[in-house]
Amino acid sequence: MSHRLPMKCRVIFTARALGLALGALGAMAALIVGASHSVAQQGAPKAQPKAKPKAAPAPTPTPQAQQGGQPDLTYSFWTKICQKGPEANAKQVCFLARDAHLESGMPVAVVVLVEPEGEAKKLLRVTLPLGVSLQAGTRVIIDNGQPLTGPYLICLSNGCMAEYEASNELITKMKSGQTLHVQGIYGSGQPINIPMPLADFAKAYDGPPLDPKELEQQEKK
Repeated sequence: MSHRLPMKCRVIFTARALGLALGALGAMAALIVGASHSVAQQGAPKAQPKAKPKAAPAPTPTPQAQQGGQPDLTYSFWTKICQKGPEANAKQVCFLARDAHLESGMPVAVVVLVEPEGEAKKLLRVTLPLGVSLQAGTRVIIDNGQPLTGPYLICLSNGCMAEYEASNELITKMKSGQTLHVQGIYGSGQPINIPMPLADFAKAYDGPPLDPKELEQQEKK
C-alpha cells in the first residue's frame, strides 16, 4: 500500500461535489445507531462475509485500475452538515465530509468525520470503490505519520466503507496536517492511495455548519 498514485488535482466547490459526499453521508447516518458503540468489537468483523461486492457486477474501472495517463481528480471542500433524525428525542449528528471524484462524477473516495451530539466517541469513515479486497481492509495516514488500519464495515451502492475511532489526537493531527492518505487494495492486487488535502479541514471543523436548505438550493441550480 506504500505506492502513490500519480495525479493532477483540482479543487472546486460545486453542489454536485457536495451531493456526492452527502449521498454517502445519508447511508452512513443510518448505521450510526447500531454501530457507533460496538463496531470495533462486533460490527466490522461480521460485516465482511455479508458484503455485497462479492455478488455484484464488476465495477467500472477506477483510476487505479486504468493504465496510461494521469487521472484528474476533483475535490470538494471539507463541508460540515449537522442534522437531527425524525424522532422526537433525536440527537444532533454533525458530519464533516470531503470527496474525490473523476471529471465524469464517478466517486473515488469519500472521507467523513461523524460527531454524534453528547457522545465522546467520534468516528472517521472512509469509502472506497466497489471491487476492493475486503480482507485487506484499509489504512489512513496523515502526512508521514504512523498508519492506522481499519476493516471494512459494509458495502453499499457507492462503495465499501471502513471505520476508525476519531480520537482527539487524530482530529488534532488532521487539523494541523497537510494530507490524509486513504489506502486500500483492489481485488486484483493493485494498491490504492488517494490523497485527501487537509488544508481547509481545521476551518471547516471549527466553523459553523452549512445550512441543509442552502445545500438543497445549490443542488437545484
